[in-house]
Amino acid sequence: MPINRNALIRYKTIDNCLRRRNRRWTLDDLIEACSEALYEYEGIDKGISRRTVQMDIQMMRSDKLGYNAPIEVYDNKYYRYSDPDYSITNSPLTEDDMKLMGETVEMLRQFEGFSVFSGMEDVLGRLEDHVTAMRHKRRPVILLERNENLRGLKFIDPLYKAILAKRPVKIIYKSFKARDIQKFIFSPFFLKEFRNRWFVYGWKKGAGMLFNLALDRIHEMGDAPGEDYVENKKIDPDTFFDNLIGVTKNLNDKAHVVRFWASPGQVPYIETKPLHRSQFVVQRNEDGSAIFQMEVILNYELEKELLGFGEGVRVISPASLVGSMSRRLLQASRLYK
Repeated sequence: MPINRNALIRYKTIDNCLRRRNRRWTLDDLIEACSEALYEYEGIDKGISRRTVQMDIQMMRSDKLGYNAPIEVYDNKYYRYSDPDYSITNSPLTEDDMKLMGETVEMLRQFEGFSVFSGMEDVLGRLEDHVTAMRHKRRPVILLERNENLRGLKFIDPLYKAILAKRPVKIIYKSFKARDIQKFIFSPFFLKEFRNRWFVYGWKKGAGMLFNLALDRIHEMGDAPGEDYVENKKIDPDTFFDNLIGVTKNLNDKAHVVRFWASPGQVPYIETKPLHRSQFVVQRNEDGSAIFQMEVILNYELEKELLGFGEGVRVISPASLVGSMSRRLLQASRLYK
């Protein structure tokens, strides 16, 4: 049966609440949680009725959606799952759904050799593993990293549509560094995911430069009637990130040759998981240490990546990066004195 998006948000919110058994959930608590979720994801601030949440609980308990959720009332007041391991996300698929998904995986497997499907192997592997787990009642063995508290995902679809339609948008935004909220007109060019966060690149009106905005820092977004869209005539998304670690890059930024020493204990990790595809070994030392080189933009994400190796990595060049790393490590060391 068809379900609207608001109902799905409520079902998922109730499910998240009842899975948290360290708290006693009344009907009023569930109503408040659903209201907050609808405001967060859909901007709906009028609240919801007791009857709506009561009907949601009945729907989750029933077989209409395939949930059969074991929701029980105890002490004549509080709600919980009688099965502490239950979740509506565990097996919301029918046997027909799983059969169709299995057939879909097999069909997509036939296209693995085509370049247009390159990079799909891991996606197919996770999907295939999930279908098998559902059929055989076992837990998945392929786990995907995710951020349950990530905000801003609701802006992906409208931004995507704005990019395709070449339509500017009005954005209310607050960066981590800014004290005040900003309001501006933005022409989005393309979307980028990095480390479980989403970013949109585009042209900010009046700034005269390329901007990337973190979607989880966008407070509101809407249409900008009467505003002109700035065309992307300079940036090729297929090559823009070639010399970049992370997402921070300006149009005029040039890549630098970065050399760094790695300790014997870190060399195997850095070789098997390169920091950047331009990375290669310049020199191997008798003690097992090595010197690596790569050509990348100097930015915050690069420094953070190198700092993550602690005493196992020392930057050799360029001088500006050496100075920045030295200052940050000295400041960090003072915290432990």
